[in-house]
Amino acid sequence: MLNSQRIFVEAISKYGAEHGIAVEIRAAGWLIVMQRGGTRHLAFGYDLGLNSAVAHRIANDKSATADVLTMSGVPCVPHALFLDPELNAYVPTQGSWQAMLTLLSQNPAGIAVKPNEGTSGKSVFLVSSAPGLELAVNRIFASHASLAISPYLEIEEEVRVVLLDDIPLLVYSKKRPSVIGDGKRSLLELALATLPADQRSAVLPEMFAELDRNALDAVVPEGARRVLNWRHNLESGARPLLLEHGEARDACVALAVRAAQAIGIRFASIDIVRVEGGWQVLEINSGVMTEALSKLHPELVHAAYRAALDKVFA
Repeated sequence: MLNSQRIFVEAISKYGAEHGIAVEIRAAGWLIVMQRGGTRHLAFGYDLGLNSAVAHRIANDKSATADVLTMSGVPCVPHALFLDPELNAYVPTQGSWQAMLTLLSQNPAGIAVKPNEGTSGKSVFLVSSAPGLELAVNRIFASHASLAISPYLEIEEEVRVVLLDDIPLLVYSKKRPSVIGDGKRSLLELALATLPADQRSAVLPEMFAELDRNALDAVVPEGARRVLNWRHNLESGARPLLLEHGEARDACVALAVRAAQAIGIRFASIDIVRVEGGWQVLEINSGVMTEALSKLHPELVHAAYRAALDKVFA
């Protein structure tokens, strides 16, 4: 999808037409200039400019976010920061490798190794061995200056809360693609038979990258459920599902508000995960990306961006 075709660009263009605001799309849709009279506002990526520079930088840094939330008493998934050895002037004298191995040994279920900055679940690795850790670290440092390591958690549910000045605009869960066994077909056969066509390009490459041939060919017992991706990322095939009003939604919104207040962010999407029955913050995104949800509920997405733009032009 071209940047200029994003729902974010469409929503801003529509808002401009309705409110007498000139909208100019630059940099292939990545930079948007909004002008009304002598007032000009800029949007970049998925950022409307409502957040301070510090809040934006902290939200974009997984380790910094976890540090601030922990200091503020907000339950969150810990993320340990490691810098590329090329930045040797800033790396501890004892280096980082032993500390990484220690984290691996402390988490027998595995660790998640990911770029410290960035979204969409790109270059995120589930690691359970020293060779796997070395491979993940080398791949990430090939294109990123830092990485973060968090414990692998058996996430029961992941919920995204889009907040604007502590008011929830969108609340939805991310449902990972899965299959139910029939005692006859393999995991791969079930995936090919049941995955909708529009999900295959996102789900199948992840399956082939993460599972060996034996796992793909193994027959799934009748009635057994198998998730096809350990990640909850929408870009990896998870489906957004609006969360009904109730105890779970209230808990997620309350925790998201605490997290937003802790780092001083106004407009953000906050990912909350349920682990062993308790909720904790996974990460905060200062750019509000809603492409997957917009395919199912475009009117809600337009309303969310409209509310944020009202704040921009207030």
